Amino acid sequence: MAKVERFAFHVPSLEELAGVLQKGLKENFADAQVSVVDCPDLTKEPFNFPAKGICGKPRIADVGGVPYLIPIAQKEKVYDLNKVAKDIELPGAFVLGAGAVSSKVLGINAELIPIVQTKSEKKPAVNGSYVAQINPADKGCLLEKYSSKYTDCEFGLLANLYASEGQPGKVIEVKANGRTGELNFVSCLRQTLEKHYGEKPVGMGGTFIIQKGKAKIHIMPPEFSACPLNTDEDVNNWLKFFEMKAPLICQPVIVSRDPGFDLRVEHTHCFSHHGEGGHYHQDTSPDSVQYLGYFQPAELLFRIDRPQETHLVGRD
Repeated sequence: MAKVERFAFHVPSLEELAGVLQKGLKENFADAQVSVVDCPDLTKEPFNFPAKGICGKPRIADVGGVPYLIPIAQKEKVYDLNKVAKDIELPGAFVLGAGAVSSKVLGINAELIPIVQTKSEKKPAVNGSYVAQINPADKGCLLEKYSSKYTDCEFGLLANLYASEGQPGKVIEVKANGRTGELNFVSCLRQTLEKHYGEKPVGMGGTFIIQKGKAKIHIMPPEFSACPLNTDEDVNNWLKFFEMKAPLICQPVIVSRDPGFDLRVEHTHCFSHHGEGGHYHQDTSPDSVQYLGYFQPAELLFRIDRPQETHLVGRD
């Protein structure tokens, strides 16, 4: 039985958050506009999510962790999003985020872009997730809808998840164009929150689109490393990096500061409708890049199956 730990985030008002984020983004982007708006209907293009919004009992789950992947993968670490929804006290939750596939289901290692309306007493789960893997044919990116081959809601090793009732409602809209600083979009948001709120951890999740430009994305190889990956350099030599083109639809999970749960404080996976996706690192076209995002602050953090032995390798 995986241990579940719980923590209440500091939850600023949307108006306050919008002001804080706009100020921080303007230090890293040529143009930044942050406002409070009605969440767009996420069942429509380009999202095509199984839920309309990201509102209603918002919470973040950090499941497993990088220490289950490296130095040596612990393949027995398998989880189920329907079970996670119950663990975070929100059965039927709409879940977005970033994780790894269950190698027991797929037979390989790959990036999971979870987009799932978990099952409730009244309805079965709707799995809109994507899998980004290395294409065995040409070593490029192979992006597929999870439900085209599999019927479960499993994942392996680790995931960072933003969950809500999937309702419409007020959200924070973020527009940022022309990157002038070194930080990627997600790091800029997170560090802005950390700088402003300090010892009061703030959690945030949602979705954003890289509307123009290109981005550096990684995909894990299909085979787990036989040699222990002991340093960030080892990890980066093992991962496969690509430059992928917009539009990319991204699912970020952000915690401003770890309140002592060995969290991954930011983690973002993305998919597209042109066959590219994976783990977002940074845009590679700072002058032309355009971001458009919708975010909601989380009320609660749930830490599920925290690794007993930990390290800080491979966290970016």
